[in-house]
Amino acid sequence: MATTAIEAKGLLVVVRFLDGKIVKGTTHDFAPNKTDFHLCEKGDERSHAREIDCNSVKAVFFVKSFEGDKEHQVSYGFDRVGGQGGRKIEVRFLDGEVIAGFTMGYTPQKQGFFVVPADPDCNNTRVYVLNKAIAGVKWL
Repeated sequence: MATTAIEAKGLLVVVRFLDGKIVKGTTHDFAPNKTDFHLCEKGDERSHAREIDCNSVKAVFFVKSFEGDKEHQVSYGFDRVGGQGGRKIEVRFLDGEVIAGFTMGYTPQKQGFFVVPADPDCNNTRVYVLNKAIAGVKWL
């Protein structure tokens, strides 16, 4: 099986930290059960991986591109997403940001959980939310 360009470079991610900092890059070793992972920052041709401690992270956004679409208006398109698994959820972060989507594994006692966005046209393919960064969840 051939390796795609994205697989060769790693998964495209935008890491948002609890302090508001944002870092874009690629990762090869992110796993939801680990307390850290490595990130090669966008534009770092030297490929020096930086260790990211999940204790300082709000969420890891797995993205289609680093640029995204700044004109895109977020839509909770639950009705437009056919066959999506999981329960509908709205997540409110401590900083006021809100995302909505589907989750298969929200457990407050765990480090975090994945959300697949309800908006099929947004730049995010999935989001790993750290429980310490949320103010609350609402089942939709």
